Amino acid sequence: FFDCVCYIFYCVSVLASFRGTVQHGLPLEIGDTVQLLEKCEGWYRGFVHKNPNAKVGETLFNVMSLSPLSLTHRQFETVIPTEDSVITEMTSTLRDWGAMWKRLYVKNDGDLFHRLWHVMNEILDLRRQVLVGHLTNDRMKDVKQHITARLDWGNEQLSLDLVPRREFSMVDPDEISVTELFKLVSSIPKTRNNCLNTVLLLLCIPHSLSSSIHCPLYLSLSLATYERFFVRLNKNGVPKSPEKTERQCTLFVDLGSSDLRKDVYIVVHIMRIGKFPVPLISQTLHLYCIHLNKNEHSSNTNVIGLILLTQIMHAWPLCSRCTTESEWYQIHENIIRKVNSRYNLSGLAVSLQLLHGDIEQLRREYMVLFTRGVSITKKLGFSDIIMPGEMRNDLYMTLEKGEFEKGGKSVARNVEITVYVLDIEAAGSGEPGGDVYHSFVLYHNNSPRWAEQIKLPIPVDMFRGSHVRFEFRHCSTKDKGEKKLFGYSFVHLMQEDGRTLPDGTHELIIHKCEENANLQDSSCYLKLPFSKANLPGNNQAVKGTKECFWITSFLCSTKLTQNGDMLDLLKWRAHPERINDSLLKLKEIDGSEIVKVPVLHFVTELFPFLFQVHIINLLQDSKFHHFKPVMDTYIESHFAGALSYRDLIKVLKWYVDRIIDAEHQDHIQQVLNATEYIFKYIIQSRRLFALATGGQSEEEFRCCVHELFMSIRFFLSQENKITSPITQTQAVFLRTFPAVYGELLKIFTVREVAGFVRETLGSLPATARAECPLEAVKLHCIAKTVESQLYTNTESRCILLPVVLRLLQAHMQEQRDLVMCARILTSMLSLVRKYDSTPVVSEEVDLIVDSLLVVLMRTILEITNRPQGEFVACLLALLRQMSDKHYQQLLQAFTSKDDLRDFLLQIFTVFRILIRPEMFLKDWTVMRLVTNNVIITTVLYLSDALRKNFLNDKFDYKVWDSYFYLSVIFINQPCLQLESFSPSKKKRVLEKYGDMRVMMGCEIFSMWQNLGEHKLNFIPAMIGPFLEVTLVPQPDLRNVMIPIFHDMMDWEQRRSGNFKQVEAKLIDKLDGLMSEGKGDETYRELFNSIRIPLFGPYPSLLKKIERETWRESGVSLIATVTRLMERLLDYRDCVKLGEVDGKKIGCTVSLLNFYKTELNKEEMYIRYIHKLYELHLKAQNYTEASYTLLLYDELLEWSERPLREFLNYPMQSEWQRKEYLHLTIVQNFDRGKCWENGIILCRELADQYESYYDYRNLSKMRASLYEKIMDQQRLEPEFFRVGFYGKKFPFFLRNKEFVCRGHDYERLEAFQQRMLNEFPHAIAMQHVNQPDQTIYQAEAQYLQIYAVSPIPESQDVLQRDGVADNIKSFYKVNHIWRFRYDRPFHKGTKDKENEFKSLWVERTSLTLVQSLPGISRWFEVEKRELVEVSPLENAIEVIENKNLQLRMLIAQCQSRQMQNINPLTMCLNGVIDAAVNGGLARYQEAFFVKDYIVNHPEDGEKIGRLRELMFEQAHILEYGLAVHEKFVPQDMRPLHKKLVDQFHVMKSSLGIQVSEARVVHAGTRSPTSSAQMALAWWPDAGEKHCLRLSLSLFFPLFLSPSPFSSSGSSSFHSHTLFFPLPFCLHILYSLAHSLSISRSSLLFLTPWFGTIWA
Repeated sequence: FFDCVCYIFYCVSVLASFRGTVQHGLPLEIGDTVQLLEKCEGWYRGFVHKNPNAKVGETLFNVMSLSPLSLTHRQFETVIPTEDSVITEMTSTLRDWGAMWKRLYVKNDGDLFHRLWHVMNEILDLRRQVLVGHLTNDRMKDVKQHITARLDWGNEQLSLDLVPRREFSMVDPDEISVTELFKLVSSIPKTRNNCLNTVLLLLCIPHSLSSSIHCPLYLSLSLATYERFFVRLNKNGVPKSPEKTERQCTLFVDLGSSDLRKDVYIVVHIMRIGKFPVPLISQTLHLYCIHLNKNEHSSNTNVIGLILLTQIMHAWPLCSRCTTESEWYQIHENIIRKVNSRYNLSGLAVSLQLLHGDIEQLRREYMVLFTRGVSITKKLGFSDIIMPGEMRNDLYMTLEKGEFEKGGKSVARNVEITVYVLDIEAAGSGEPGGDVYHSFVLYHNNSPRWAEQIKLPIPVDMFRGSHVRFEFRHCSTKDKGEKKLFGYSFVHLMQEDGRTLPDGTHELIIHKCEENANLQDSSCYLKLPFSKANLPGNNQAVKGTKECFWITSFLCSTKLTQNGDMLDLLKWRAHPERINDSLLKLKEIDGSEIVKVPVLHFVTELFPFLFQVHIINLLQDSKFHHFKPVMDTYIESHFAGALSYRDLIKVLKWYVDRIIDAEHQDHIQQVLNATEYIFKYIIQSRRLFALATGGQSEEEFRCCVHELFMSIRFFLSQENKITSPITQTQAVFLRTFPAVYGELLKIFTVREVAGFVRETLGSLPATARAECPLEAVKLHCIAKTVESQLYTNTESRCILLPVVLRLLQAHMQEQRDLVMCARILTSMLSLVRKYDSTPVVSEEVDLIVDSLLVVLMRTILEITNRPQGEFVACLLALLRQMSDKHYQQLLQAFTSKDDLRDFLLQIFTVFRILIRPEMFLKDWTVMRLVTNNVIITTVLYLSDALRKNFLNDKFDYKVWDSYFYLSVIFINQPCLQLESFSPSKKKRVLEKYGDMRVMMGCEIFSMWQNLGEHKLNFIPAMIGPFLEVTLVPQPDLRNVMIPIFHDMMDWEQRRSGNFKQVEAKLIDKLDGLMSEGKGDETYRELFNSIRIPLFGPYPSLLKKIERETWRESGVSLIATVTRLMERLLDYRDCVKLGEVDGKKIGCTVSLLNFYKTELNKEEMYIRYIHKLYELHLKAQNYTEASYTLLLYDELLEWSERPLREFLNYPMQSEWQRKEYLHLTIVQNFDRGKCWENGIILCRELADQYESYYDYRNLSKMRASLYEKIMDQQRLEPEFFRVGFYGKKFPFFLRNKEFVCRGHDYERLEAFQQRMLNEFPHAIAMQHVNQPDQTIYQAEAQYLQIYAVSPIPESQDVLQRDGVADNIKSFYKVNHIWRFRYDRPFHKGTKDKENEFKSLWVERTSLTLVQSLPGISRWFEVEKRELVEVSPLENAIEVIENKNLQLRMLIAQCQSRQMQNINPLTMCLNGVIDAAVNGGLARYQEAFFVKDYIVNHPEDGEKIGRLRELMFEQAHILEYGLAVHEKFVPQDMRPLHKKLVDQFHVMKSSLGIQVSEARVVHAGTRSPTSSAQMALAWWPDAGEKHCLRLSLSLFFPLFLSPSPFSSSGSSSFHSHTLFFPLPFCLHILYSLAHSLSISRSSLLFLTPWFGTIWA
């Protein structure tokens, strides 16, 4: 097996999944393709195509189906299955669809999801049928056609590539010419969007009509003039014979394109059958109108689109009840025109389906439909195209109206018409016909209008002598009434001379008769006149009668005629003397009358030459084009004029010779128009003569033909005026001349015929004006010649090619008739195959290249309209066919360097046009790949010429620049980015073409190395383009291209001593390219590795370094670029997100700072400032937007320096732009409620306005901002610390911690959820401890979030008295650099009774790189400090904070800023209730006991401070209760009383005695001297002491009458306030210091001082 030269492998299609859990098992999924290498005991060894690297595996036989494969070797090993190509395509396509189908579900595209699911199931079912192999050839063909149609539909819906096909199989682009490929792909959209000329409408009655009336149902296409389709319903409203489907469904055939351009309606008539013996009586009449198509643009495209979307339409036509029978005949027209709106409407369900193709095709495709039976409803007349052999003989008669007398009755009659045709059934389609037809009856109407149509399918042999009789009866309304005959009419179907009844309206005579008259014997009335038009002039009595009856007749027959002249011609043998008159009248007869009767069978035997010409010219009409085979068959099989050729040649030559001298050219032009058939007769006649005589007179015949062509060449060579009749005659001949080639080949050799054609076409005038109509005809003749059988022969082609190229080149140079030129060139190059390299073909390519290559390229450059695509295909076909020899000859043909230079520039420009995205449609990938393959092949040839002719001293920058520019564009084409393709598509492209990007990259590198010192000409211009190439995610391409940057740096270092230009260009271009989505993390790593090859494996580079700084600057550049790429990659990934989030803003901030600090790129810095500004505005971060725009504002000065137009700013002075920025920033600060910052900018603006005396603008500043500060409420945001840990975070976040400013009303839980939404793959850490290194290095994302407290910088504002709370609240949360987070923990043994003894706090202080708020809502932590707070210090801070909160709430309540007293109530209740339950007592137990004081002597001052705060809190609570009492509502009084009682208990627990005192109001003085003060101390249980101090002078705080004192007391002792002893001492010492009094003497200033315990 392995010794064979050719191997046969087997392909396995997996039918069931296999996990491969056995040893050496190969995991398989359904649909995988496996190539088998070996079989052993029921097991197979092989590999999966999608993972060929896993080449050893075993799998079970029963999960596979086997099919043999063949192995080919191109650039890659390719396994070609021997199964049907359609099956292979189905398998591959369904695999691609499967993945996309799942994505549709994810995208929630339900409609396409379900439609694609049904189509996939349908394709799978058809695939199963094909694989079984039990289909007939015809059925197999139909199934494949259906499969490919479904595949193309799905590819179009999913925006996949267009697949060119031939006979249902995919086309290999290498097997056909590029021009043929272009025609295939360009014809597919037309196939999708256009329909066949023949359209059929299938109509069914699927639902019953809710009616108890037994009635027939008539339907007709009114505007398309179809016969009527009859359906008879029973009393239940269903078809009378439901088992006979042909009575329920009909097929309206021959619905032409002209019909679809109109408004097509279905008109349904419903009539009730009465219960009398009278068959039809009209009591209720209905009419239905279905609007099928409304196409305002008269185009088939929209119609077909509708049909494709809704192939089966269920319609409920509107039913209009006709209450006035006199309108019956026109009610449908009234509804369509919307003339009358008084008709009652209901509905009827019908099913419609449009089918395309002829009837025979539909019989094959819808066999079930025709097997069950379906009636055919024909058109009233012939179809648009009359086919040979079509047999019809239908007479349509419409009962229009009648005028009747009352006949002695007081009311009008109920007239019924009974129609009799001799032995013929009359009806329509659907219901079977009958011998007698009864019309419906209009109630009491002497002028009835029926408009009732019947069909009379009368055989041809029965037409003569037949007539139609109409009997008129009155139908009584009584139960037992009988129909009474009162008159009749009749009409003959054929006249005595053989002509049938003329089409049109006929007024018939009503002959009166008795009720019991016997009309069976037709001889008694046939001699009577039947029509008023046929009455003799003396029969005035009949003409004057009022009673008459009108009918309309229409004959559709292929055997009978109503034309007398045609009839005389057919009967010429009976009257041979009239033949001349008949022939003269033949020209006036309509062509349809001529072709449908057997005139063609005796035309040449009877008619003179000119009349033969007339008959032949009739066949040129497209309507009768299908009758040409009839004429051809006659000439081939029945023509017997062996001697006719001599006369025909003489006559034809006689006419040609008369052309120049003849004044009237009409007859000559008619003769030349029939040249094709004249030559058919000549050649057939000569063949018959040669057959009969053994080839005699051969030389004579050839001489005659040569003489004929000499005459033709002479008249063609004449140059005439544009309007000359000779010019028109020349054009007529050229139109028909190509049709002669095939006939001449029957007698003459190929070379002889080619000689005739070459000399004839060569005789045409060489120069002609563009407006001459002969030029277009000349090109058309050339096109027909190229497309003829003669040109396909290589012997004749080499003869004809020069003359064709000469004419084609002349037109293309002048750009005349380019559409026809493209057609000719396409046909020429379609004959040239890719692998056809015979000498003849090579010579042809030489001729075409020499004549048309340059002209073709110029044409592509200069035109932009339709033919450009055809010319591009021709150019590609020509270039693909060129070999080494052709390129050498082409390049050697240029005599000067300038010509070669112009050619190279031109072809490079053309190639750039060819690879534009708009050159081909989006799904024409196959054409794009062929184009690129041709381009890269051509470039490889031309690059050699570039090296040889334009290097060293002959260097030409423009040519080399054009070459590099083309190469870069080529590599960056979207159609070559294989990474975006599906695996199967990528595999196909690589197998056929390889990775063309790598090929072009290698060529760029090779050409760059050849430049030498000329490289400096492309530095820095080519840095950007080459950088763009390296951003393509192809490792091999990057490895080839990145070393070019080493070379650029080296050459720039030699020239300038540095490579600043390289660095600047590299950075500028990198930003733009990566913002467009190019580059990836792998590229960053690869680019960073430049340092390795730059200074490692290439020691030769080191020799080029003359100074040590080279290496350092090179490493620095690469490091800078790498860091920039990290940020750009992060930025690009963030920008892809749909919503604005913190990650996107933070990434922009990181990139912005990088451009400012590390690169100093001011323009890029400003650009990203505005990008960040837009992001903030979108997120409604108005404060951050202001800070961002302020960065740009700070770069500007108040000067009149002019600034250029930049971004969205117009050209203006620097002062104007800075003013605009100031106003915008103030506006955004206003929207962000950051008015204080806006005021600062307003001051700066005010200074500028004052200097310009702009007082109007000055008056508008600041006032509104101050008002808003005082009047509007602002929320204090919360701050959160966020840690981003793990390698999966973007670079600017990775393993860093930030502090984020939360949104309004955003609490910790909401913030955590928002962050998890922004990072859906992140894991939330549940602790606040610093993570270890395993978390830092993890390939994951970890988020650590907790709230932090701001540490305000403006403490002076916050501690200053009299500052409004609105202002303080601003400084609490703005301009914040530092934040704090406290984590409580227990050190040592935890006391279960009192946990405060061991409760420590770990305090973390965070310092940011910038203050919040700023240009972002979060900033990175720059500095982190960690301290531990002892339990005593923690207790002090807790009480301090609570006291501060109480003071703020009390002040807000006193100033009436608090709308609701509940916050104060809750705070008082929380403090007092906690104290009563042991809150403050726990601190006393923990820190005021002797053990603690002894063990912690260093905390003595802190213990005193805690005492101060505890007693201070007690007095604050006392004052707070007093304020609370004043404002508490009545329903909360019980709660207030409870708080007062609990407060007494709390004070008692603290050892504070209650005195009958009240507190002095703030701002008042004591009744005694302010210098007086009273000190007293009360010893209490334990070691607690306090001072009672009256200090209205020093402490005007919280002073008001005590709630516990009598209201009438005003003594000095009643104005007291309790303060802790240390606190009082501190105040006294301060007072002594200010009065220069010693502390010891201060204690004895008054007799009230006693001994103070210390």
